[in-house]
Amino acid sequence: MTGLLLLLALGLFICWILIVFYTLWGLVHPPRKTYASAVRRGLPGEPNELDEPREFEEWSFNSRGNELVAWDITGDNPAGPVCVFTHGWGNAKLDALVRLEPFVKHCSRIVAWDMPGHGESEGRSDLGVGEVDDLFALVDEVSPDAPIVMFGWSLGAGVSIAAATRLGDRVRAVIAEAPYRLAYTPAKNVVSQSAQPWRTTLGPGFAFMGLLRKRSPLWAGKWAPFDRAELAKALTCPLLVLHGTDDTISPHADGQDIAEAAPNSTLHTIEDGSHNTLWIEESWRESASDAVDSFLSEVLAEGGA
Repeated sequence: MTGLLLLLALGLFICWILIVFYTLWGLVHPPRKTYASAVRRGLPGEPNELDEPREFEEWSFNSRGNELVAWDITGDNPAGPVCVFTHGWGNAKLDALVRLEPFVKHCSRIVAWDMPGHGESEGRSDLGVGEVDDLFALVDEVSPDAPIVMFGWSLGAGVSIAAATRLGDRVRAVIAEAPYRLAYTPAKNVVSQSAQPWRTTLGPGFAFMGLLRKRSPLWAGKWAPFDRAELAKALTCPLLVLHGTDDTISPHADGQDIAEAAPNSTLHTIEDGSHNTLWIEESWRESASDAVDSFLSEVLAEGGA
């Protein structure tokens, strides 16, 4: 009987280890959105396929050993800043297409990129840690001295805030859509909403990811927990936070905390808005678009752009 119990315990332990690794693998290998996936859904796959086509160039750059792909979309204001779009986990530069409207009249260019492990870019997701270095590298590729507006959603919102604190006065403004404070929060919500176990697997998965980053050259950079509210305290530019009240991935309270932490911020709350549909449902899209337009008009007027 003792031997049988030990065998069962060993089997359960192996099963638990496999689930932990499966959970970790899923987090760092999100589903990819590509041109083909847009075509399958009957959606525009490039800026020139929009109802109001936009001129663009596609180019790539290298960061941390990965080739990362970007769109360089022409804006309507040649004297305006460059706006860098950074998408969320499981999204891609494709998701920039529904968000372009309030930006094009203010900006000279809109650069949307695929983070590692997303879209057409190489690598794997670092859940917001190494991607800050990638965004920093992208800004250098865009122009060594052009004024920048950062816009990111979900994972990309936190990456944009973190990068802006390093770039300092070069960043004119940051717009953060549905940001979260800690990486564990959206990971838990995504895993639990997909009906996968998380209570006994997600914590060990994060711990193992940290161990890999510290010990393996395959995981460039240094793993460290982050709190985007703490990082927001160091922002030297205005911050606009867009957040829906019914966001079940990134809690609205996290967006409030981040806005309150920043020295110069505006929180725009969209009643009943959810995580992935702020630019899909018509009334929410109009609310988000008006908030961005008003914010950029004010910020760029103050800076003379």
